[in-house]
Amino acid sequence: MRSMVYGRLICGLGILLWVYACAAGKKNSIREELMVYQGKPVTTPAQWNKKRKAVLAHMQEAMGPLPRLKGLPPFDAHTLDSVVEDGYTRYTIRFTVAKGEELPALLYVPGRLANGERMPAVIALHGTDRLGKLSVAGQSALANRDYAKKLAERGYVVLAPDYPDFGGLENYDFDGDRYQSGTMKGIFDHIRCVDYLQSLSYVAPDKIAVIGHSLGGHNAIFLGAFDQRVKVVISSSGWTLFPYYDLGPAMEKQYGGKLGPWAQKRYMPLLREKYQLKPELIPFDFDEIIASIAPRIFFTNSPLRDANFSIAGVRAGLKNIRKVYQLCNAPDALYTFFPDAGHDFPQDVTMAAFHVLDSAFKK
Repeated sequence: MRSMVYGRLICGLGILLWVYACAAGKKNSIREELMVYQGKPVTTPAQWNKKRKAVLAHMQEAMGPLPRLKGLPPFDAHTLDSVVEDGYTRYTIRFTVAKGEELPALLYVPGRLANGERMPAVIALHGTDRLGKLSVAGQSALANRDYAKKLAERGYVVLAPDYPDFGGLENYDFDGDRYQSGTMKGIFDHIRCVDYLQSLSYVAPDKIAVIGHSLGGHNAIFLGAFDQRVKVVISSSGWTLFPYYDLGPAMEKQYGGKLGPWAQKRYMPLLREKYQLKPELIPFDFDEIIASIAPRIFFTNSPLRDANFSIAGVRAGLKNIRKVYQLCNAPDALYTFFPDAGHDFPQDVTMAAFHVLDSAFKK
């Protein structure tokens, strides 16, 4: 009898501790549920817009503030070389994005432009490849990375910039710049890419898209979140939810934690320094960022065997993202592809993405 009483007491104490822990966890949670803002359900697009602004603010808590976008110097673009191909000319250029900051890029221009004609344009962001911008020009050792070249052949104006620490920005000085993260430097540069494209007389300013694989995949998402001038966002092998991120024991040890790669200087060091690489402490996640793109077009290529980005985390995130697209009356603007592949951008999925672009811009 005594043992039964003790057992009940211990069980009751355990339940109380569990309830307290849940309550404490809820109280100390960094993020609200996606469809909740300031403790209230999000039920209208206007309410979602307020939540969207909060998501961007939370991203900047981990990435550092987005620099001022007004009063910037002229682009002062200059051409380093040019290559004439069948149907387009590819220019290697550099242009000013801010005082003391130049951005190397490839610019593809269709060969036959009627007088006054304005063409849709795509910003093509490269993956983790030392070649940087040249990797999307067809020079990568990996297959299916030449989407800048293929889009140019398709008749698009294409701008392919380097990301800090790659290509023409190799050995970038993260410690000496004005940004709190390489990610925010990338976001700023890519916003300036939109500015630059809109300054070109042959670009349709309301028909600008972004595409990227891997590193370029999540940078495409970040740009789409911060810049609503981007009408189509195509992300290949670029995301999963932070709690689902799993490197495997060896890689986890190398990077000092499952989220260690995200805390490198070229990404977001504050994820380690401020948030201890704990997903529950990070003030944003990818479902929130992607949802902030709604009602604009979002296309995700999420391979089933991607060792970098768990498909389970993608599926969990999409459940939330779909709710926002439904709320914004744009369920058909969300495109999801799950090829039976590894960390890749298979040709059939690439072509599907191109068809979405063509349809959006009526090419």
